[in-house]
Amino acid sequence: MPTALDSLINLTRDLGDPARDYVIVGEGNTSMRRDAESFVVKASGHQLCEICADGFLRLRLKPILELLDDPPATLSEEKARTQAAVLDGRVGLNASVEASFHGMLLHECGARYIGHTHPTAVNQLLCSEYAADFALQRRFPDEVVLCGPQSALVPYADPGLPLALIMRQRVREFMAKYGEAPKLILLVNHGLIALGQTPAEVLNITAMAVKAARIYHGALLTGAPTHLPADEVAHVYQRPDEIYRRQLFVKKT
Repeated sequence: MPTALDSLINLTRDLGDPARDYVIVGEGNTSMRRDAESFVVKASGHQLCEICADGFLRLRLKPILELLDDPPATLSEEKARTQAAVLDGRVGLNASVEASFHGMLLHECGARYIGHTHPTAVNQLLCSEYAADFALQRRFPDEVVLCGPQSALVPYADPGLPLALIMRQRVREFMAKYGEAPKLILLVNHGLIALGQTPAEVLNITAMAVKAARIYHGALLTGAPTHLPADEVAHVYQRPDEIYRRQLFVKKT
């Protein structure tokens, strides 16, 4: 019978499929909440498309959250404290440098699965002057349904603890505004993070974000991109039939 780790492995390989153009070489990482006290995250240096069980590490959550509340003075200390949180370490296997934001998001946002990728279509916008408009406006209904009324937008920060700290601030601001966690986090000059309760939800959010980026590119070729009015975005997001559809999209496929 498939295990929880199998579901994370399959999600990771799907996100790493070269045909999707979400990542290349060693880009991207994934994680899942293991239990109340631990989570599983991709190890550094493993490619998403071919990862196996030995490409993941299980970490205690509390020490990772303590990194954000009491940041170490040096990168070497950050790495040492991260490795000390590993529960099932193997020689030569290091946790992703972005383990800190995975632990933080799983805790703060109540997500069960997280997928972090660098899709070309999305990064073409995140590496441009259009990043904020793409993140904060919605252009069509299904983008609202799957990706939420807005994305949380995070300015560029050094991967690792600096990124986790500014991300936590932006996520908390989003949750204060909307009363719920973001479904999609966009990182300027970096990539995207999809948060879900199932692997299917992470895949669907990522795919819709990529479609939205491609639509934005096309709109730029024909003129200035338009967007849905804020009241229409709220209406679509709160419609009972769309809530029902969104719940179906979360289910395992």
